[in-house]
Amino acid sequence: YRQFYQVGIEAIGIQDSALDAEVIAIADAGFKSIGLKKYRLEITSLGDAQSRTKHRVDLVSFIQKLDLDEATKARAQINPLRLFDDKREDVKKQMAQAPLLLDYLSEESLKDFQNVQKHLTALNVEFSVNPRMVRGLDYYTGTTFEFVHELLGAQSGIGGGGRYDGLMSELGGQELSGIGFGLGIDRCVLAADAEGISFDQEFTSDLFIIPLGEETKTEALKIAQLLRASGLRVEISFGDRALKGSMKAADKSGAAYVIVLGESEITSGTVELKEMSTGKTSSVTLSSLQNHLLSVFAK
Repeated sequence: YRQFYQVGIEAIGIQDSALDAEVIAIADAGFKSIGLKKYRLEITSLGDAQSRTKHRVDLVSFIQKLDLDEATKARAQINPLRLFDDKREDVKKQMAQAPLLLDYLSEESLKDFQNVQKHLTALNVEFSVNPRMVRGLDYYTGTTFEFVHELLGAQSGIGGGGRYDGLMSELGGQELSGIGFGLGIDRCVLAADAEGISFDQEFTSDLFIIPLGEETKTEALKIAQLLRASGLRVEISFGDRALKGSMKAADKSGAAYVIVLGESEITSGTVELKEMSTGKTSSVTLSSLQNHLLSVFAK
C-alpha cells in the first residue's frame, strides 16, 4: 500500500456541468494560491454507462488483436482503459490507433463535456483535452481531470479527480451523484520546491485576546468567532496564566494587536487595543472592533 496526505472537496447529490467546472476551478485556484505556475490541467470525459459499454466492446476487440504478454492481457480484461497508461514503448505504439472513449460519447454526455469546457473557459481556467487520460481509480464517470506538473518527471501528477456517479449505490448507499478532487500535499511541496517557492514565512495572528478570569472567557470566544468569520486570525490566551504570562505569549505569537478583556471592559463595552510593534494603545468599542481591525489590515 502507499500512504500520502491530500486535501480536497466533494460535491454530492447534484449532477451539473457547471458544478464540475466550479470544482475544477477551485482546485486550480488552490495551486495558484501557493504560487505554482508550471503545471497544466488535462480533462476528459468517461461518459455515461451507455457510452462506456459501446466503447469497451470495440476496445476489447482491438486489444485482442495486439501482440501482448499474458500479464498485460489479464490486466486488460479487468480494465482495458489501463493500457492507455502503459509506459512501455511497444505497448504505447500498439495502442496508438486504439478507439477513444470521447468518440463514443452519447449526445447527452458530449453536451455535458462541451458545457464543462465552456464554463472553464469563462472562468479563465486553462486546460487541454486528453482523450487517453487514465485515473488511478476505476469508479470515475463523466468529467475526469488531472493536474500535471512539468518539473516532477514520471511522478508528475499533483492532483486530480472527477465525477463518480453510481459509486455510493455500489457501496450500498443511496443513488447519489458526486464529484470531487484530491490535491497531493507532498507532491505540491515537491512542485513548489522545484519552482523555487519557499514556505518559510511565519504565520502570525492579527489579534491576541487575553481574558481576565473565567467569566470573561465566554465573551472572548464570541469575539474570536466573529472576527475569524471576517478572515482575521485570532488567538486567545487559555489556561490560568497571569497577565504578564499572557502578554509574553502574545509577544511570542507575533500578534499584531492585543486586547485585555476584563469585567470592566465588558461592562463599558470598550477595550484598549495595543499595537505590539509600537506599544501604542487606542480605545475601541467592542461593537466597532471588527470594522476597525478590518480597516487597519486593509491598508
